[in-house]
Amino acid sequence: MPTDIEIARQATLIPITEVAKNAGVPDEALIPYGKYKAKVDRNALPPAAAPGKLILVTAINPTPAGEGKTTTSVGLSDALHRIGKKAMLCLREPSLGPCFGMKGGGAGGGKSQVMPMDEINLHFTGDFHAITSAHNLLSAMIDNSIYWGNPNDIDVRRVTWKRVIDMNDRALRQIVGPLGGVSNGFPRESGFDITVASEIMAILCLASDLEDLQKRMGDIIIGYNRKREPVFCRDVKADSAMAVLLKDAIQPNLVQTLENNPAFLHGGPFANIAHGCNSVIATKTALGMADYVVTEAGFGADLGAEKFMDVKCRIAGLKPDAVVLVATVRSLKMNGGVPKADLTKGENVDAVRAGSVNLKRHIENVKKFGITPTIAINHFYLDTDAEIAVIQEMAKEYGAEAVVCKHWAEGGAGAEELAQIVAAKADAGAPDFAPLYSDNIALADKIETICREIYRAGEVSIPGSVRKQLQQWEDMGYGKYPVCMAKTQYSFSTDPTKLGAPENHEVAIREVRLSAGAGFVVAIAGDIMTMPGLPKVPSAENIYIDENGEIEGLF
Repeated sequence: MPTDIEIARQATLIPITEVAKNAGVPDEALIPYGKYKAKVDRNALPPAAAPGKLILVTAINPTPAGEGKTTTSVGLSDALHRIGKKAMLCLREPSLGPCFGMKGGGAGGGKSQVMPMDEINLHFTGDFHAITSAHNLLSAMIDNSIYWGNPNDIDVRRVTWKRVIDMNDRALRQIVGPLGGVSNGFPRESGFDITVASEIMAILCLASDLEDLQKRMGDIIIGYNRKREPVFCRDVKADSAMAVLLKDAIQPNLVQTLENNPAFLHGGPFANIAHGCNSVIATKTALGMADYVVTEAGFGADLGAEKFMDVKCRIAGLKPDAVVLVATVRSLKMNGGVPKADLTKGENVDAVRAGSVNLKRHIENVKKFGITPTIAINHFYLDTDAEIAVIQEMAKEYGAEAVVCKHWAEGGAGAEELAQIVAAKADAGAPDFAPLYSDNIALADKIETICREIYRAGEVSIPGSVRKQLQQWEDMGYGKYPVCMAKTQYSFSTDPTKLGAPENHEVAIREVRLSAGAGFVVAIAGDIMTMPGLPKVPSAENIYIDENGEIEGLF
């Protein structure tokens, strides 16, 4: 069976200029980055038509077995084209951290990939490097301001702005610097986050244009002065130079699928530590160009879909017209108690049935936003008819329709039935869509609502110090902000080993962070890290350039 990268190399790509022409992008709006990728200047696009229908692709809780959410998004987009619909795909850009760590790339798989796969999974158009540079420019200017007389009276013990790097590196989570004497500055504790957890990444993905981007960056709180008053990015005069670094990165990236259909890949916040959605700019640009826009939200519906509905849609004034929930036989087996090593040891209908409680929970949760999802059963060659029948039976019992999809092996042709159903649902719209909670309830109540309604927690533990911090932010005028939860993606609980559908568990909030520029409050639960570490055997060990100059080991 060929690997993803082998399938990608067999592809016949067309020039990005032709992809753009087919999508309705005029020459003056296209900024090529080589032969097969480009940026699109939104200001040079013709006036948008009536906005298209927005289709969200989400999934059950991820397992090491894999669910194929990105693959399904690509397959669905290609399938919509096959049934005569004008569609556009909107995905996030992959981070180098997972590519060289454990998760792998983010370009789809099999015959449902976006191209050029190797470039997308590596440096692509440099957006993440620009975000890293802008973020660290602010870090440098904070320390420089302190060094040159500290005109904002910044309390070095209360600088909250860290540095970032687009790589998993546990050694950088907590650091002390600068060291080496007076000429190097004032020593203080700090640390690094991964770039995809940067507030700059969140801002780029939620901003409406360059002017809004700079304003949001100016609103970033970098720490507090000796009176414990907030100090903003604009106070150290970094926001305008940061905007200069991001003037190209803010433009969406245009690529193509294996079937030569257009796709925007733009932005890449993680869903377990950030809001997990591609940029608002890419989504709205696509909605003005196509009748149907397929987008995804990271990890399971308890994280990605919830944040898509409660954060992205709320801030950007969007609403989904249909939702696809991806599930696989092997992931439901794992949720039903089968160890990963035994997933390929033949049919196990009972495990699929037991694991379907995870599917049920996600269906129930999506319905809380006023939308009934369509279940996409991402087919694998070891799946049996009896196992698939159980998923369809259980989905029907839970009030949803389940469709077998073979897009990994067949491309868009393998997802045509899904496309027909989802297009019809999108045409009907989702008139009952609503976020999970109101803007006007307290921040602590928003956290508790998510934990109880989505995670099914029996107890939500918020320490007094955290409640005091939330109240201070409300007093400062940030009470209407939505909440962005940071927790493990593997379970509804904060324990990644509790699969299935745990309930009545405790969710302990250990820390909250204010992203004043992005426009949300981050609540960190359990042991989740905003700087991941590499696994015992990182993917980087198996990535190399062969004797023909080809990259091997990417997946």
